[in-house]
Amino acid sequence: MSISMHTASVPVFVRMLNNLLAWLDKAQAHAEARKFDTANYLGLRLAPDMLPFTRQIQIASDAAKGCVARLAGVDVPKWDDSEASLDDLRARVRKTMDYVQSIPADKIDGSESREIVLQMRAGELRFSGENYLRHYALPNFYFHLTTAYALLRHAGVEIGKTDFLGKP
Repeated sequence: MSISMHTASVPVFVRMLNNLLAWLDKAQAHAEARKFDTANYLGLRLAPDMLPFTRQIQIASDAAKGCVARLAGVDVPKWDDSEASLDDLRARVRKTMDYVQSIPADKIDGSESREIVLQMRAGELRFSGENYLRHYALPNFYFHLTTAYALLRHAGVEIGKTDFLGKP
């Protein structure tokens, strides 16, 4: 039995975005317990040339909504990247979950061979829908989620592998 494109995308994004919400809640509790402003998290970086914490979450959000839209053959929604607090980031994550769940499964299923074209600074990238999902969209999504997770861990937030993976 094969797995559908919808099953391989939407539930994966929703599960991990729910996990991200839990990490943000733990970050809030960590800051409150130590009596510091949660805004301290927003600019976290592991290296001077990397994007800050806020951008990691925005890009993970963009990866999820962009993937689902492209697989469904609809325009990718454009959202401002104006989040300036943990509450704003939570709202964006919830908005992303709502969006990806709003696309009917029958719009995504069967997209394995749909041509996906991305316009990048270095030129055009072309994929089949399946290759886009497996080799670009999901790895990009996980890269930015993992980076956000690592930034929170580095900041002392008590999250671990179980928090990353979530509950079955």
